[in-house]
Amino acid sequence: MGIRYYRPYTPGSRQKTTSDFAEVTVDRPEKSLVKGRHRHKGRNNRGVITSRRRGGGHKRRYRIVDFYRSKLNVPGKVATVEYDPNRNARIALIHYLDGEKRYILHPRNLEIGATIQAGPESPIEIGNALPLANIPLGTEVHNVELVAGRGGQIVRAAGALAQVVAKEGDLVTLKLPSGEMRMFRKECYATIGQVGNVEASNLSVGKAGRNRWKGRRPKVRGSVMNPVDHPHGGGEGRAPIGRSGPVTPWGKPALGYKTRKKKKQSNALIVRRRRRSSKRGRGGRDS
Repeated sequence: MGIRYYRPYTPGSRQKTTSDFAEVTVDRPEKSLVKGRHRHKGRNNRGVITSRRRGGGHKRRYRIVDFYRSKLNVPGKVATVEYDPNRNARIALIHYLDGEKRYILHPRNLEIGATIQAGPESPIEIGNALPLANIPLGTEVHNVELVAGRGGQIVRAAGALAQVVAKEGDLVTLKLPSGEMRMFRKECYATIGQVGNVEASNLSVGKAGRNRWKGRRPKVRGSVMNPVDHPHGGGEGRAPIGRSGPVTPWGKPALGYKTRKKKKQSNALIVRRRRRSSKRGRGGRDS
């Protein structure tokens, strides 16, 4: 993947960068693997906003991606590499020998015409899915299952990879993209290789409207609200927040406050915590 830059003909194009889509081979998805998608707009089943600043955006159709890799010991050929509006990674259409078609996440350097396979005896090659017990130490993997048979749930973003670092008994230790080292059951499946479209994190939106196309609405700082709307609000001019540290609109500590449950069952599987984000001062960004 490459990055496309633009001449500054307009203020929006001055900072804008986009993907060159060089790896994408077709512009129409496979009809049998596409369905409609309801846009929740940040609301729950009662219609109450639970995730703020969501709504609008371009209509999308959902591509049914096979995160389970449950078609075992059946070789498949990579037919196309396609754009997916629902994720920043690309997807690859696989034609299996028995005639079935499925989408998978497109791993980096997986070429058109390559053969892939899932199963315990599959070779250690890019795009193949195996149980963690059968993957050698040091191998880069993605689309990792947290629970065996539930399908890949983590390491699915563009450019993401985890590394197999240790095996002991029924557990395999992986180093995750966040820096966290965590143990998984050896029966959990993972796919060999790194997720493609690695330059996705370097793209610049360039203008607010492009975020609106994605369904992201503008943020308003708490310090410019009224006291009735936010704890940071009120005061004359550019007033300080008036608290020992920044808080959410509901008074909970923001920016660095840990919300993970202390007695969460999976805590026992974490060998080393993820890298801590950089500390912000007391007058940090408003939530």
